[in-house]
Amino acid sequence: MPGGPGQNEQMANRPVHEWLRGADATSSWTASVCTGSLILAAAGLLTGCRATSHWIALEHLGKFGAEATCQRVMFDGKYVTAAGVSAGIDMALALTARVAGEAAAQASQLMLEYDPEPPYGAGSPATAPQEVVECLRSRFRPILTG
Repeated sequence: MPGGPGQNEQMANRPVHEWLRGADATSSWTASVCTGSLILAAAGLLTGCRATSHWIALEHLGKFGAEATCQRVMFDGKYVTAAGVSAGIDMALALTARVAGEAAAQASQLMLEYDPEPPYGAGSPATAPQEVVECLRSRFRPILTG
């Protein structure tokens, strides 16, 4: 859940940031899903990079020097961020294509039988009913700001 328990603590957790910077120094890709991009940004890894996050936390990326984008999956150099939890599957398939080729990514998608057909068109704040968007914003605002 965006901004869930421990999220704010991890954004200020120096040992976690040091570990992330150390892992990043030797990684081919550094990736995050949902609000994990806030932790990467707080560690200084996304400074000057375009990144995405869960829509409810997207505006907070700029506080840590990242350029927020509404993309579902965002590649910027070796950094890959996915917007919401389900975007993590899209990110995994996109990374598979870059590492092993499109046929491998398509085979992975087929093995997962990943062919989403959501029952509602409310998968983003741009398509969800405004009252639903505002309800969620008001519910999570205290968690994300304090």
